[in-house]
Amino acid sequence: MAVKKKSRTKNLAAGRPPTARKPKSISRKATKALINSHHLLEKKKSQAVARGDRAAEAAIDNEIAALGGIERYQQASLQGQRLDRGGDSSHVLMEWIHPMDSDPIFSAGTSAETRLKMLEVGALSTANMCSRSGLFDMERIDLNSQSDSIIQQDFMKRPLPKDDSERFDIISLSLVLNFVPDAHGRGEMLLRTLDFLKQPAENCSLGPRELFPSLFVVLPAPCVTNSRYMNEPHMETIMNTLGYVKAKSKITQRLVYYLWVRKSSIQSPSATFKKVELRSGHSRNNFAVVLRGSSG
Repeated sequence: MAVKKKSRTKNLAAGRPPTARKPKSISRKATKALINSHHLLEKKKSQAVARGDRAAEAAIDNEIAALGGIERYQQASLQGQRLDRGGDSSHVLMEWIHPMDSDPIFSAGTSAETRLKMLEVGALSTANMCSRSGLFDMERIDLNSQSDSIIQQDFMKRPLPKDDSERFDIISLSLVLNFVPDAHGRGEMLLRTLDFLKQPAENCSLGPRELFPSLFVVLPAPCVTNSRYMNEPHMETIMNTLGYVKAKSKITQRLVYYLWVRKSSIQSPSATFKKVELRSGHSRNNFAVVLRGSSG
């Protein structure tokens, strides 16, 4: 007599189509490795483009595709923003401007006319703390938008504002500057932020509102703490030259956070910052910001 095989009870998830399944979580180690690899390949690609080496450019494009392309990179970045990975970087900004919650002019739920305008460059999510705070009228852009609420746009090619109504109270460059593949490009990006920020207030009162107009910058900590060409004083000198003053800063093992308030016009239009070695040693990285003299 044949023995009947016991049928296994399948769970509901087993019958769902692949599109209904959540993407697999990436470990912290794998997330970091993927992001670092992507940054390195983008840097190599930029160098190949500058040389006019199309064969090398194509080969690097294939390597990026093999890693999953920009979509996989963005998934890794979003994974790093999960609360169990430390949360999104905007929570630090919200801690710094928390007193605004008690200001009736900027309280959550106010009209679009009274909310501060924020431009978030390199936006990955519409649900970060800044977006949920109700304090900001948000505009989000990214090179490869993954949401209808994020405009697909290159900040460096964004049309210049026609008037102050198209400028912002704050710009967020969270883990964006380090993704720019060369030092000159980083300098140009910092300089370009001035075109999109409102002019500094002549009579700035004390309190949370003195933190605007401003630039929120987040970088991997080693860009400042272990770079051959960058350190904290040098970063501050560059930003001061652009008319920014450091209002807030925080350094953790992984990240460095800055809130730079625009206090004046460019201090020295002809000032030039080149790549100059500030630290020696084989273990240093090559993160740098180069500024050419400007008449802006």
